[in-house]
Amino acid sequence: MGMNEKFAYGPTARRLAVAALLGIAASAAAVGIAAADEGGVSFWTPGFFGSLAAAPQQPGFSLTEMYYHTSPSATGDLAIARQVARGNLTANAVGSLSASLDASADMVFSIPAYVFPQTVLGGQAAVLLVVPAGVSRASVSATLNGMAGPVPFTLSGSRSDTTSGFSDLIPQANLRWNAGVHNFMTYITGDIPVGVYDSTQLANLGIGHGAIDGGGGYTYFNPQTGLELSGALGFTYNFENTATHYQNGVDMHFDWAGSLFLTKQLHVGLVGYAYQQLTGDSGSGDLFGDFKSRVLGVGPQIGYIFPLGDRQGYLNLKAYREFDAQHRADGWNAWLTFSISPGAPAPSRPMVAKN
Repeated sequence: MGMNEKFAYGPTARRLAVAALLGIAASAAAVGIAAADEGGVSFWTPGFFGSLAAAPQQPGFSLTEMYYHTSPSATGDLAIARQVARGNLTANAVGSLSASLDASADMVFSIPAYVFPQTVLGGQAAVLLVVPAGVSRASVSATLNGMAGPVPFTLSGSRSDTTSGFSDLIPQANLRWNAGVHNFMTYITGDIPVGVYDSTQLANLGIGHGAIDGGGGYTYFNPQTGLELSGALGFTYNFENTATHYQNGVDMHFDWAGSLFLTKQLHVGLVGYAYQQLTGDSGSGDLFGDFKSRVLGVGPQIGYIFPLGDRQGYLNLKAYREFDAQHRADGWNAWLTFSISPGAPAPSRPMVAKN
């Protein structure tokens, strides 16, 4: 076989490289509701729940605005072993992909909500709608070294994408119960895939498929000591992305927060989250097996409650540094939350929207 015939394997290897690049780059914009699941990015945005996540709220309409910034990156190798066919030639191509990935996203989540004055199942019911919009950026450069049959090859490439617009709509309903210093909450939410999405893009604002997520939370709040502890656990079922024939596995996420009210208005503390994919990915578009993803995050927070006429305002700033990531880009992210809600009847007990 001559030299030119040997390198007939090149296009096959190139297709593998492109598939591998896209597989990694899909995790570039690590915004739970702003990127494709195929790269290990979840529908759920870790850190969405925070302090007083399960505490009761004041009946009536409220509006929350969240600004979210994230800057993840990733490096690493993926082993590729695929039987590939090119015309009448079949080659066993094995390669190692070394990739460098950088991304950022700036999102605004507008969240109108209504808390019902009537009790439901002995608790307080509320409905809300998350309307996200913003810009997502992703760039990846990679080198694939491997063998196509007996022939070694090296392929390099880079790509950058920027996408702006609206993301998917996310309705949510929740129930809350109060028993003194103990507060309990259950919720159900999901993804309506109407956001900007293109399966050929690295950066997306929609995830390209529907999802259902549900779980519960607990808040301990003692107004006498000012101590507050909150946690919220949820699970996500993802439907298949029909554009890529890829179905992400079942995800688990746990958001937690702890704070101390230094005054009746000001509190400071820590926040964190754990995200773990429980079951493997599937579908004919799954090129890398179960591809389970994981990430942990922790950081500081500060919050302030203030009167706005007959209503109440709340500002919260929190930030997370991520670590122990697997099959997922990691970095840092920050949340700035501003909410306006009906005023609390008793100033001794702060009542704020979740942050």
